[in-house]
Amino acid sequence: SLVGSEMCIRDRAAPLKIAIVYAEGGRGDNGANDLAAIGLEKAIIKNKLSRLDIREQITNGTLGDRITRVRFLAKNNYKLIICIGSAYADTVKRISNEFPSTQFAIIDDESVAMTNVSNLSFANKEALYVSGAALALASKSGKIGFVSDKTDLAAASNLQVFTKGAVSINSKVKISNLLIDQNSTDGIKKLVSDGNDHIFSTWSKSDLVISTIAAANAKSKKALLSGVIPDQFFLNISAGKKNQYLVIKKRYDIAVEQMITTEVANKNILDILDEVKGIYGYRYNLKDAGISVGLVSGAALPAKVQAITSSIKTGKIKP
Repeated sequence: SLVGSEMCIRDRAAPLKIAIVYAEGGRGDNGANDLAAIGLEKAIIKNKLSRLDIREQITNGTLGDRITRVRFLAKNNYKLIICIGSAYADTVKRISNEFPSTQFAIIDDESVAMTNVSNLSFANKEALYVSGAALALASKSGKIGFVSDKTDLAAASNLQVFTKGAVSINSKVKISNLLIDQNSTDGIKKLVSDGNDHIFSTWSKSDLVISTIAAANAKSKKALLSGVIPDQFFLNISAGKKNQYLVIKKRYDIAVEQMITTEVANKNILDILDEVKGIYGYRYNLKDAGISVGLVSGAALPAKVQAITSSIKTGKIKP
């Protein structure tokens, strides 16, 4: 085929150079970077790539450092540059504009409006709806806590869709909303003492929520926490598992592996995510298993919750 012959010419002329730019910490973070690295390893094996053509970089977290690293890679003819996490949005916006023939991908963001950027995001609302339903079914007190970062712009819409899911299972369920910062230990303790036996949290800046709940549970078992990984990498540490019920898992590994495989095939991932703003890429969902909801115990979700998941997959329920 024409594509095949073009690829052979490209392979002989110059190997395809691919770079991945991790968030702070790099590999070994138990979270986003480790998950992305799993995807990279799968892609290397699947596509028989040489490690000499793969470059891994780690930022120290400042905007200046991110820009310097990504610009360096683009200047040095890396054809695909994958950036891990929404903190790279400003950097990708700027550098993709400077290097229009380089393909960029940003994982867990859909804000970069450039035709050479694949925004690979996740259908969080689908997973939050299912989580709301699961917690409403599991709660014996009929009271659930919902915890968000005070600075999170999506906090109100996340709560709304979570509540919708919860009410679909139990119309009488009571949901207490708590917006927190690093000094909110007392607020979290109060959620537990008020009888919220299940708490869902999107807080990802520290282990504040899980450690506060674990300490409250040490006195008498009162509440189970549910959350989101890889954002809340601290939920992966086994000590906290007995205090958890379910997790939403965003599959950074699938996104990275598919992005590389697509680039190797000389194709791209540029579905329209927002026609008005000109944002392209792909939003992973429950149907393609790019985002999932699972019990920490490893047991299957209850039948009622599985039925809701199926209805979302078929489009019958639109969170």
